[in-house]
Order: sequence, then structure tokens, then C-alpha cells
Amino acid sequence: MYKLASKSVAERSIVRVGSAAFGDGGFVMIAGPCAVEGRAQIASTAEFVERCGAQMLRGGAYKPRTSPYAFQGLGEEGVGMIARASAQSGLPAVVEALAESQLSVLCEHVAMIQIGARNMQNFALLRAAARTHKPILLKRSASATLDELLYAAEYVLLEGNPNIVLCERGVRGFDPQTRNLFDIGGALRLKELTHLPVIADPSHATGRRTLVEPLVLAAAAAGLDGAIVEVHPDPGAALSDAEQSLDFAGFERLMSRLDAMVRPQFSLAACR
Repeated sequence: MYKLASKSVAERSIVRVGSAAFGDGGFVMIAGPCAVEGRAQIASTAEFVERCGAQMLRGGAYKPRTSPYAFQGLGEEGVGMIARASAQSGLPAVVEALAESQLSVLCEHVAMIQIGARNMQNFALLRAAARTHKPILLKRSASATLDELLYAAEYVLLEGNPNIVLCERGVRGFDPQTRNLFDIGGALRLKELTHLPVIADPSHATGRRTLVEPLVLAAAAAGLDGAIVEVHPDPGAALSDAEQSLDFAGFERLMSRLDAMVRPQFSLAACR
């Protein structure tokens, strides 16, 4: 049994990443491009999402792609770019690690380390990431049960790192109309089982930008602790996940509707 992640240990954990607090009853919005593609792209996105009320910046530097011929990310150069955008915007950044060898540079430049769905059961990587003592964003694999996700979290907790945020990003279904199935019931069951914060990733769960906004609002209404969404200045030109990325106008609309739901947490600035 997951001894340290269980709600029998604590009623609720609060994970702080800069000024963002997961699990304190608010709703944390993480936003940014699927992949860091260049300085101007990540800088303009960071500036915009911050003005719209996002509390954290996301962006992939190391990309786990199904095809070896697809864009693999800019690597360490991309980490440097998102680090500069993070510093300029004031938003703490989260970047995915694919291997233990990437942890040292990520620890130097970003506030939170993501363990993605493909690496959810990479136990050596989980242990090594935990030992950095950076907060960990742990995504559920598309084929993982809730128990398997919590056991993965247990590997991090056993290394003495309590700062874990769980992420529901969809499980594999049979209908190609959505990329995955957004298991909001599973996310809510996690809230019953564990003291760890739980957020939603509707971008990967659906694969369709038209569904991102309503699922973020559903997650907020259901009582989840936040969401992570993909935002790109020109989604049609994105080098990865173009179909599920919001443009700036779409993100502004989402934040406006979210602001109305969870006020006074967000103070929505004019997004110009």
C-alpha cells in the first residue's frame, strides 16, 4: 500500500513553487508552449500568460516523441531560453526531464521538474528527481491505474521529497475523436485517496484546443487544484501539438471565464 501518499498520513499537502501554491484551496494555472522553439516564442508567451493571470510557465526542452523524426526539442539551449523567460516574466517554470543526466541543468534553471506520462514508472528517474529536492509534477501514464500512479509518487516520497503534484492527463480509450479520455472521476478519486494536490492536463487529454477551455472550467468546478495547458503565439506553426495548443485570444478567453469562477484568486489584467 502507498504508505506515504495516503490520506491517512495527512488531510492535505500544500506544494509551493515560487508564489504558486498547489493544494491550498485555490486553482493554479500553468501555461506555455508544448515545446520551446526559440527565444522570441517563449518570451512572448511567458509575458502574455503572466499578464492574463497564469502563475507558472511550462515549456518542453527535451521532447519525448513517438516518431524519432519528429522535433525532439532544443535540449539545454531550450532550458536556457525558458529560464530567461521565467526570470523576465516572474513566472516559475516547469520543464520535463527524460533522463537522470538532464537533472543537473534543470535544477540550476527551473523551479519544478516534470516527470511525464512516458516516464511515470521510470523508477530510477523518479528517485533521482526526488533527490534534487525540487518540486515534482508527476503525470499519470495513459495506461496506468490510480494505484500505479500513487506508487510512483511513493518512490519520490521515500526519498524525502514531499513536494509532489499529481497530474491527470488522460487515459487511453478507443475513440479517435479525442486523443485520450479525460478521467475526471479518477482525478476526484485521487483527491479522496491522497493528500497530494491533483491538477488536470486537458491539452493532452483531448488533443483538441476547442475542448481545453470547458475541461479547465470543469476541473475548477470539481475542486481540482489547477491545470496545465499549452499556449502558442501561432499554433498552426507549432513544431509539436499544434492541434491542442491555444492561441493568445483563446487563453485570454479561458482566463476571463476562470476568473469569474474562482475570483478573487485571479486578478485578470488586460491582455494587450
